[in-house]
Amino acid sequence: MYFQKKRCVAMLLAGGQGSRLKVLTENTAKPAVPFGGKYRIIDFPLSNCVNSGIDTVGILTQYQPLELNEYIGNGMPWGLNKSHCCAQVLPPYERHDKKSGWYKGTANAIYQNLAFIDRYDPEYVLVLSGDHIYKMDYAAMIDYHERTGADCTIAVRDVPMAEASRFGIMNTREDGTIYEFEEKPKQPKSTNASMGIYVFKWKVLREYLIRDEDDPNSDNDFGKNIIPNLLNDGHKLMAYNFQGYWKDVGTIDSLWEANMDLLGKEPAFQIRGDEKRKIYARNNAHPSSYVDAGAVIRNSFIAEGSEIYGTVRHSIISTGCRIGAGALVEDSVIMPGVTIEPNAIVRHAILGEDSIIHRGAVVGGTFAKNEKRKISVTAKSTEIAANDVLQPGEMR
Repeated sequence: MYFQKKRCVAMLLAGGQGSRLKVLTENTAKPAVPFGGKYRIIDFPLSNCVNSGIDTVGILTQYQPLELNEYIGNGMPWGLNKSHCCAQVLPPYERHDKKSGWYKGTANAIYQNLAFIDRYDPEYVLVLSGDHIYKMDYAAMIDYHERTGADCTIAVRDVPMAEASRFGIMNTREDGTIYEFEEKPKQPKSTNASMGIYVFKWKVLREYLIRDEDDPNSDNDFGKNIIPNLLNDGHKLMAYNFQGYWKDVGTIDSLWEANMDLLGKEPAFQIRGDEKRKIYARNNAHPSSYVDAGAVIRNSFIAEGSEIYGTVRHSIISTGCRIGAGALVEDSVIMPGVTIEPNAIVRHAILGEDSIIHRGAVVGGTFAKNEKRKISVTAKSTEIAANDVLQPGEMR
């Protein structure tokens, strides 16, 4: 079979367990978690690829892959189902040389799929994470990588010094070349935090993936092994400064915050009206939403197929939800298919898909301005009984 040569192939790491999202990822891979009313987290890097002209994407799945695999399908919602392009799901598999089994780390995941990349003989490989919310022009980053003659280019963003110790830090010279990488340093020398987005010359990366796999002491990780080894061997590494919105939604708080960042007349993350950088998604055919005459909606997203009879303030209401008369939803993320019955109250919460909050139940609470916020969470298909109370920060 003939495969067209590509300038760049993207490899999207989407196999993480997402344990910090707790009940939301008990049965769902983190990249498949709903976001923003009608999307899934993985829609953002996939759409970024399409908008950047990258039409061949390998999607490496592992933990709870069924829902994610079904969602991706043949890549049609992102236009990746044509003869010259693809969105290819790449789970772990058994190999003839016995080097198989679960992906042992980010580098090992790419190593196990050398054959997929080789068939396209690319100049460059773009390595992405499937659990970040952002819009980015990868083509501009690849052009920068090519223009500077780098063997590896790493996207970085400036973070406050107080937070720098939470990230992998790239220390750079004035021209942007990286001379040192520090993994979560206690006393960081700079605030250039790695975003986990890499562009490699494929020939260079291929050599180092094979070498890394042959090292029994390696963690098979890009940050711990591949990047330091490239630096130690004198390869040219460049930092690519990204100025836009970016959030790692790996925790309950960050997922809630990223959803709230969509709201407002001038939101922190603009997802509305951006024709050049659309986010594409696989959506079921829903009718238009119905808003009853007695409903009150303030500063909220209401996705297709929802019925609103109660009050919704500063919240995300996903596809196919029903908010009963007299119910109140405030400062919350309501995932697809949720039913909130009459007179129930939901505040500062994330409700998992198909949850039912029965009549008169209370989920979450309010917080003073300087008080630490605690997000209440329900897992998929959870029922909160009539007049029951789910306390602030409680998960069920």
